[in-house]
Amino acid sequence: MKRKNNTITISHLILVVLILSFCAIIFKLSYISLAKKIDNINLSKFVEARNTETTILPAKRGCIYSGDNELLAKNINSYNVIAFLDSKRTENPDKPRHVIDVYDTATKLSVILNMNVDTLVRLMSQKKYQVELGPGGRGISEITKKQIEELNLPGIGFTSSNKRYYQMGSLAPYIIGYASNDDDGNISGKMGIEAYFDKELEGEDGYSIYQKDLYGYIMPNTTSVTVPAKAGKDIYLTIDSKVQMFLENGIKEISDSNSMAWLTFSVMNAKTGAIVASASNPTFNLNERVISNYLNPLTSYAYEPGSTMKIFSFLAAMENNAYNGNETYLSGTIPVEDAVIKDFNGVGWGVITYDEGFAYSSNVAATKLALKIGRDKLHDFYDSLGFGNKTNITLPGEVKGSANFIYKTELATAAFGQGITTTPIQNLQALSILTNDGVEIQPYIVEKIVDSETGEINYQHERKELGQKVSKENAAKLRSLMYDVVYSGKTDAKYYKSDTVTMIGKTGTAQITGSNGEYLTGKTDYVRSFAGIFPYDNPEYIIYVSVKQYSGVYKDLASMVTKVVEEIAKYKNITDNTTKIDTTKIVKIDNYISKTVPETVEKLQSQSINVVTIGNGKYIIDQYPKKDKKLPNGSKVFIITSGELTMPNITGYSSNEAITICKLLNLDYHINGVGNVVSFSIPEGTPVTAGTPIEINLSY
Repeated sequence: MKRKNNTITISHLILVVLILSFCAIIFKLSYISLAKKIDNINLSKFVEARNTETTILPAKRGCIYSGDNELLAKNINSYNVIAFLDSKRTENPDKPRHVIDVYDTATKLSVILNMNVDTLVRLMSQKKYQVELGPGGRGISEITKKQIEELNLPGIGFTSSNKRYYQMGSLAPYIIGYASNDDDGNISGKMGIEAYFDKELEGEDGYSIYQKDLYGYIMPNTTSVTVPAKAGKDIYLTIDSKVQMFLENGIKEISDSNSMAWLTFSVMNAKTGAIVASASNPTFNLNERVISNYLNPLTSYAYEPGSTMKIFSFLAAMENNAYNGNETYLSGTIPVEDAVIKDFNGVGWGVITYDEGFAYSSNVAATKLALKIGRDKLHDFYDSLGFGNKTNITLPGEVKGSANFIYKTELATAAFGQGITTTPIQNLQALSILTNDGVEIQPYIVEKIVDSETGEINYQHERKELGQKVSKENAAKLRSLMYDVVYSGKTDAKYYKSDTVTMIGKTGTAQITGSNGEYLTGKTDYVRSFAGIFPYDNPEYIIYVSVKQYSGVYKDLASMVTKVVEEIAKYKNITDNTTKIDTTKIVKIDNYISKTVPETVEKLQSQSINVVTIGNGKYIIDQYPKKDKKLPNGSKVFIITSGELTMPNITGYSSNEAITICKLLNLDYHINGVGNVVSFSIPEGTPVTAGTPIEINLSY
């Protein structure tokens, strides 16, 4: 009995221990499940980190288009060249998957990647599993990738990525700006529109969150969340690609034969304030980005404007009832405090009227008028036009310049554009008072912003008036004075006289200062400028040109500007009362689709139109330009026929003409350089289909 009682006692003890242990386990599990932290570890985050996967869905960056709908900037697929170096990667010696012959591989790749053979050998001689063959092998195009693949080099592979591509290369680089990839592959804007509208262009990345198992697979019967990426918005600029090309061609022509510190040339719509073109030297290619200057000359160059400011100082006198154009004065020199103000020739032209003084660009006339109205009135007038203030155009890096002056000598020099600084965009804005009956118009560069996914217009520019700054009569009077500047022949402004459109304007010459603040005295140490308006009777465009330390003949510079203006006038079919354009030679294009090729070609050739026929069919299935477009004689019309389509010879074509061909043939085109076509990757006569890639090289 005693033994039996001991057994029962031990059994009870074991039972109690088991019950207590079970309670402890239940308590511990309850504590763990309810507690937020154990040993300073956040349990919910720990579990989530082990089981939840988040994948970022990158947003597509928006495109940038010109005002005439040319694609200027887009994202494209690009590739990085990878060399696999580890021999363990090769499982079958007959099919090697790593680099076998380093020197042979480097030699063959060096030509395509434009890299030194020794550099490639050094990269591929490292004790690594793989290396990237940069910089030449970084961000290559589909065409370059195909060239490398055709070499069948063992161990050479590719990783894919996106990069920003600029369709027209060197077109308006300071306006468009550029975007580049960071170390994580993200694209962000660095200059121009790309930088200013970076947030709108980049869009919003999406993401996908899901539960995964130990092997990385999505766990069944679990909740996943996906938020799709929202593509960036498309930006449509006011830039007309053809007018922009006119300017860039003109600048290159004058820059190739003359030295200068810089030259800038801009064109603005006289009625709306739209910047139609803005070009400069130095310049750069947006895809290559060899950049010597990061400042946009349109908005970030502030310098003494010289005598173009007489436009505004004379207007200030008119607005303050201090101007009588028939009143006479003695030109030549005038003492002001401890200084002597001189006309540019040092002796003047004797006793002349103030109207004549404007035509001669007399500093003495401007000084006398400024002294009449005083410092406050001239300063307030300059300020009212925006000098010394930002125009707030949507471009980064705009500077204010300085239009402050106190003493009489400063007042005098400010009247003819010395001692103050202005920017090209400020001058364009102020000149708009002459083309809008005295009302100033704010300049702008973005026409609209469009949702790239829905096509909805999120922003549409509306003309913004900044107020009536001068009377309609005084604006008209000043325009007539600018007519005399060009057509009286009294100064170098006579070189801006055009044979096809009446352009009025005012020249300016300003000394430049050295590092010590003193004016330089060298032969070329000036900024020369020209403010122009055309046509005279019904102004459509305002131009502003300036060049620093120009070494060439001034007549050549003026001839370049006038030639560009005439190209714009021809392109836009601008005529005025004094024009010599033969309007009977303007051809209105009909609809030629479904018509036979021979009759269409014969009709167009009889109207002095050059016909480019693509295809060997009998009937026309597409054309460019479309119906109702008006062209001057000598222009090209492109027609696509039924039947097999082959690549035409486009050597010598302009970039716009080459792009037209590519669009008509639905080719996937990439254009390098600026100027006319010098080579293209598809041989003439080769059959082409939609999507065929082609690389086109341009040069002058």
